[in-house]
Amino acid sequence: MDGGALMTGIEVRGATKRYGALTAVDDLSFTVREGAVTAFLGPNGAGKTTTMRMMVGHITPTSGSVTIGGRRYRDIPRPTTVVGAAFDAGSFHPQHTARDHLRIYAAMGGHPDARVAELLALLALTEAAGRRTATFSTGMRQRLNLATALLGDPRVLLLDEPGNGLDPQGMAWLRAFLRGLAEEGRTVLVSSHALGEMEQFADDVVVIGRGRLVTAGPLAELAGAAHAVLVRTPDATGLTKTLAGAGHRVEALGPQELRVRGLDAAGVGDLAALEGLRIHGLTTEHLGLEQLFLELTGPPGATGPGTPADGRSTP
Repeated sequence: MDGGALMTGIEVRGATKRYGALTAVDDLSFTVREGAVTAFLGPNGAGKTTTMRMMVGHITPTSGSVTIGGRRYRDIPRPTTVVGAAFDAGSFHPQHTARDHLRIYAAMGGHPDARVAELLALLALTEAAGRRTATFSTGMRQRLNLATALLGDPRVLLLDEPGNGLDPQGMAWLRAFLRGLAEEGRTVLVSSHALGEMEQFADDVVVIGRGRLVTAGPLAELAGAAHAVLVRTPDATGLTKTLAGAGHRVEALGPQELRVRGLDAAGVGDLAALEGLRIHGLTTEHLGLEQLFLELTGPPGATGPGTPADGRSTP
């Protein structure tokens, strides 16, 4: 396979994309490593699709660079043997059958026609191969989109919401399939809103907001570092004032219950002791990926500290 021996990690370095006065992606830098599934997360309009389209040359950065294996997409010989992208599950000619669609793209990429039958079987589309794509369900379109991306047996996969429309059985299959590709040493970048699903099989996480990097790293490390402390105290008012004055975030859950961010249980206890405040209970609450995402980006429409405007990771 052409490019099979290439290093195929993705490097985004200072990438910026402007459309007139609108900055869609702003000085964005991160790495996607080989042999891993990386979840690419961010609110709607954060710049995820723009960034992924820069990776395959559909969009040219205003400044900065996006490379795969150290090369721009347009500089890779026979790029579909190195990079497979699945962005729009609705972009099929409605009168083409699934087999017709794959044969056309196989011919365009110089891939053997035999690959079409292989992928129809691999993606469980053999029985639907003769059907027109206009009759396909959303889930079937997702499978055909993935089959198209895999025609060149690429070492890099860029997938934008590949789980949309899949039922629970289909999602379980997709998780196992993408994990298998990563275990073969491939680079798999998945943009998704299905955070609970991504938590089950992603190795790394990249989170962006307003076109800027919020945080990036191994999921296990980010989730391990993301926690809150649940506090039971009859001195909730005084402890809230003390913690807030020290720069920690405090949420009142009840008259005697607080949730504290940015400090571990021992730290909460030490501060309370210094002020002579009573503590009746401390519990560490670890965040899942969905909670972590909301912690980092804030709720939809938020403009507070959870949605950074300076490109730095939030604490």
